[in-house]
Amino acid sequence: MTELEEYILMKVTTKATLLLAAALLWTGLSAAQESAGEVGKSRRPNILLVIADDVGMDATTGMYPGMIGDLVRRYGPEGLNHPDYGRIDGSPASTPVLDRFAGQGMRFANVWAHPFCSPTRATMLTGLYAVKTKVTTYADPLSSKHTSFVRMLKEQGGYSTAAFGKWHMAGLPGKPVDYPGMKPKQAGFDLFRGNLHAAINSFWDYEYLVQDAATPADRWRSEPMPVKSLRGIAPTNYAPVVKVADTIEWITAREKEGRPWFAWLAFNLSHTTIIQQPSAMAVPNADTLDAPSLAEMKGCGGTFGSNTVGSCSGEALNRAMTNSLDTVFGRLLEAVDAVAPDTYVIFVSDNGTPMYGRPQLDFIDNMYITRKERGKGTAFESGARVAMAVRGPSIPAGGESAEFVHVADLFSTVLALAGLTPPGTVADSTGAATVPLDAVSLTPILFNRAKTVRDPDRGYILTETENLMTGGTKMVGARNATYKVVCTGGADDCLFFNLKRDPLEEYPVAVPGSCADYENGRWTPADPEWHYCHLAGVVARDSFLSEDTK
Repeated sequence: MTELEEYILMKVTTKATLLLAAALLWTGLSAAQESAGEVGKSRRPNILLVIADDVGMDATTGMYPGMIGDLVRRYGPEGLNHPDYGRIDGSPASTPVLDRFAGQGMRFANVWAHPFCSPTRATMLTGLYAVKTKVTTYADPLSSKHTSFVRMLKEQGGYSTAAFGKWHMAGLPGKPVDYPGMKPKQAGFDLFRGNLHAAINSFWDYEYLVQDAATPADRWRSEPMPVKSLRGIAPTNYAPVVKVADTIEWITAREKEGRPWFAWLAFNLSHTTIIQQPSAMAVPNADTLDAPSLAEMKGCGGTFGSNTVGSCSGEALNRAMTNSLDTVFGRLLEAVDAVAPDTYVIFVSDNGTPMYGRPQLDFIDNMYITRKERGKGTAFESGARVAMAVRGPSIPAGGESAEFVHVADLFSTVLALAGLTPPGTVADSTGAATVPLDAVSLTPILFNRAKTVRDPDRGYILTETENLMTGGTKMVGARNATYKVVCTGGADDCLFFNLKRDPLEEYPVAVPGSCADYENGRWTPADPEWHYCHLAGVVARDSFLSEDTK
C-alpha cells in the first residue's frame, strides 16, 4: 500500500466511504480485516498460532463449560441410559489459562485434526487433507513443492515469520537421509528454533536445531540447549520454557522493528519422549505446575523435573504435562498482551489423546466411554476431535461455534486475518499441477457469528490415518454437520453414527444394504441412508482409501 492509500484509509470515517475507499484502493483487503477493524492501520495484524501435542478434548474439557454435564445428561438415565455413563465425568487436566483464554474469543466445539502429528501439521500448513499432502503416517515427509500459507504471508503480506518447537513435517532422520521433506525455511519461515523429529529424548535432553539467515533453506545447524526463564519460573533447559522464551524474545524484537509478524509455536507437551526408561512420560518442573497438579504429583511420588514418575499413572502424568503447557502458555499470553495486544492468537491441538494399551501409556480419563483401541491414531472422535479457540481484535468474547471444521481451515483463516485472499487452488506434491484447496476461512464465524461455512449435508471434512504402530491399519472418518462414517481398510467397511444424537459414538446406526436409492435420487437429505451413502462415497472417491489415490 502506498503512503497516499494509507492516508486515505486513515481518514475514512463513514461506512459508505470505507467501502468505496476499500474497493478503489485495496481490492485485496479481506472481509475479515474490515470486520476486525484493520482498515486504517498502518500495518497488517500480528498472528500467533500455538499447537499442543497429543492433547485431546478429554484433557481440555474445561475450555467448554457445561460440556461434560450435557454429555452426562445425554447418556445418563434421562437420556440414552448407557450403563457406563459414569465414565464421562472423569478427570481432565487443570487448565485455568486455556479456560480463560477460550472465553476471551471464539471456542470451536467440533474441530477435526488428523489422528497423528505429521498429517495434521502438513494439513495446517497446506490447507489440504492427508490424501493430497501424501502425509498419512507420522513418518511421511511433506513435499517442499506444496504451497505454504507462511510463504504467502511473507511474500504477499510482508510478514516476519518464525517457527519454534516441534516441526515434524520433514520426515524422520535416516529414512534414507535425515529429514528429507519440507523444512521450516522452505515453508517460508525466516527463523526456526526447535526439533525436526517426532519427539524429543526428554524434556531436559533434546536436539536444539536452528535455521536462520546463515543456513540454506534445506539445512540446519545444531546448538547447545539454552537455559532460559519466564516470570515465576527459574532458569532451566526444560523444553516448554525454552520454546516460550524463544518466542517471546523474537516477538519483542519484531515489535521494536514495527513489522507485522506470524509466529508458529508447537509444543512437545504432552507427547511421550524417545527415552522410555524409567518412563516415556515426565514429571514437569514444579514451578510450572499449579496447586492441584503439584499435589497429584507429590501424592504419587513423582520426581519433579525428570522422567522418574514414581507410581504416577499415565492419566495423572498426562494431566500434569498438560497443566505445565497451560502454565507456560499463560506466560506467553502475558508477554503478547504487554507488547502486542492486538495480536490474533489461535490455540489448537494436533490429535486426540493416546491410548497405547500399555502400563502408564493410557491417558484418557474423561469424556469418552469406550476408550480401548480408540484415541490417537484412530478416526474415532477421541482420535480426531480437538480443542480450538481464537481471540483477537473484534472477535467477540464468549462465543462458541458448533460448526464442523477442520484444522485445514487454519490455512485460509490465517490468510484472511492477514488481509490476504486465500487461493482456490494450490500446488500438489509434485509442484507440476494444482489441486483444489480443502480449507475454508472461519472468519465469517469469528467476526459475523455465522453459523455455517460448509453445506451441512453435502459439505464434508476428512480425518485420515495409517497407523504404523498397529501394522499399518488404515482408517478414514468423513462427516457432515450431523452424520459420520468411520471406515477401516475400504469404503465398504464403515460404521455409521449420528453425532448430534451420539457424539461419543456408542450407538452405530444401521447402514443400508445398497445405495441404489441414493444414486437414483429416491433418498434425500431427510433420510439417514442418504447421509451414509454420501459420506461413504466421499471416502471411496476423495480419501486416501480411494483406488485413484493408491
